[in-house]
Amino acid sequence: MGHFVPHTDAEIAEMLAFVGLSSLDELFEAVPAALRLAGGLDLAPGLSEPDVAVEMERLADANVAVGRDLVCFAGGGAYDHEIPSVVRRVAYRSEYVTAYTPYQPEVSQGVLQTLFEYQTLIARLTGLPIANASLYDGATACVEAVNLAVAATGNQRVLVSRGVNPQWREVVRTYAVGTGHEIEEIALEDGLTAWSSVSGSAGAVLVQYPNYLGCLEDLAEARRVADATGALLLVAFDPVAAGLVRSPGSYGADVVVGEGQPFGTPLGFGGPYLGLFACKQEHVRRLPGRLVGETVDTEGRRAYVTTLRTREQDIRREKASSNVCTNQTLIAVCCTIQLAWLGTAGLREMALRCARATRYTREAVLAIDGVGPLASAPVLREFAISLPNGMSGETVVERMADEGFLAGIPLGAEYGGGLLIAATERRTRTEIDAYAAALEKVVR
Repeated sequence: MGHFVPHTDAEIAEMLAFVGLSSLDELFEAVPAALRLAGGLDLAPGLSEPDVAVEMERLADANVAVGRDLVCFAGGGAYDHEIPSVVRRVAYRSEYVTAYTPYQPEVSQGVLQTLFEYQTLIARLTGLPIANASLYDGATACVEAVNLAVAATGNQRVLVSRGVNPQWREVVRTYAVGTGHEIEEIALEDGLTAWSSVSGSAGAVLVQYPNYLGCLEDLAEARRVADATGALLLVAFDPVAAGLVRSPGSYGADVVVGEGQPFGTPLGFGGPYLGLFACKQEHVRRLPGRLVGETVDTEGRRAYVTTLRTREQDIRREKASSNVCTNQTLIAVCCTIQLAWLGTAGLREMALRCARATRYTREAVLAIDGVGPLASAPVLREFAISLPNGMSGETVVERMADEGFLAGIPLGAEYGGGLLIAATERRTRTEIDAYAAALEKVVR
C-alpha cells in the first residue's frame, strides 16, 4: 500500500519548530552515520487499498481452510469445536474489543466483572479455589506452574510426564535454560505415565489429564508420587473433558493449567490462545498474571478491582516467580461467554458428544486391517493409532488431505510413530464413516 504518515507536513513543521530543529534529518543526526540507511529500500511501488485487498485474497485462497475444505480430525491441543453465534455477537462488541488492561477500575467495570466471572468458572472447572485472569496459552501456563512450584518448594528438580503435550514440554525445557530448573521426563507404559520409575525428591510433578495420547491418567497415583517426592502436583487438564470426569482439584492437585481454546476461539484466530491457571489458596501470592476481586465502592455498591496483579511483579521484584504482567483478555471474554452459555448441563452434553464421536471414530478406524491402538488405556476424546507397513503419520496426513480430511497429528519416534486422532462434537456419523473409508484407502 502507499505510505502512511499519520502527521501532515504542517504538523511535522510545528513539532520540529517546538524542539528547535529545522528538518527531520537534523532530528536524526544523533544516530551515527554508519548506522543510517545509505539509500532507499528496494521496495515495489505501493498499491491502492482495493488492490492490496485483492492480492491478499489471492494469497489466502492458496491456503486449504479447515472447516471449508478439510474436515478436521486433528487435535493435540487445538480443536475444531462449535462456537455459538452468541460468543462473537457479545465478545466483539466495541466495549470488549477496544478495552485494554483494566488498570483504572472506575472506567473498566464491565471488563473487570467479566474477568471475575471467568475466574469463577475456571475455579469450578479445575476444582481449585483461586484462578487468575488467564495467561497466553497452555504451554506458558505449564511454565508458570513449574516456576511457582520450584519457588514454593525450593527444589529445582521437575518431573514431567511424556504424556504432556510435546510442544508444551519443549517450551518448559526452553524456559528452564534460563531459570536453571532440572527437567526430567518420565516415560510412558502402554500410554500411561510409569510412576513406578520415579524416585528421589523433586519440586514439581507435571502430568496431563487426559494425556497427549488421549489416555486417562491415574491422578490419585500422581498425587501419591508427588507426596513421596515432596513435590507440588501440577496437572495440565482438558477443560472439555471436565464436563465428564472428576476435576484435578478433587484429586489434590496443587496447580491446574490448561488450554482454553475449545471455548470460543477458532483454530485460525491468528495466534493467541488462552492459558488457564488455578491454584490452592496458599499459593495465591505466587500467582502469575492478575487476579480480579469483588468489593464495594465508597457508596456501598458492588465493584470490581484488580485485587492482585503482578505487573513486573511490583514489589516482589527478585523474589517473584513470574514476570507475566498481562493476558489476551478478549480470548478470556470469549471463553466466559461460551461457558456461561453452555452451563453445567451444556458442558456435560458437549463433552459427552465428543466422547461418543471419539468412540465411534476409534471403532471405525481400528476395524481397518493393519491399524492398531497405540495404547490400550482408556481414552475420552482423542486416541492414537499405529499404522501398517511402517507408514508414517506425515504420509497419511498428506494423502488424506487429498481426500478432504485433516487426518490428525503425526506422532514422532518418541511415541513409536502413528497418528493422533480427535473427534469433537462437530463431527457427524457421515463424516466419520467417510473418514474411515478414506483412511482405509490411503493405508492400503
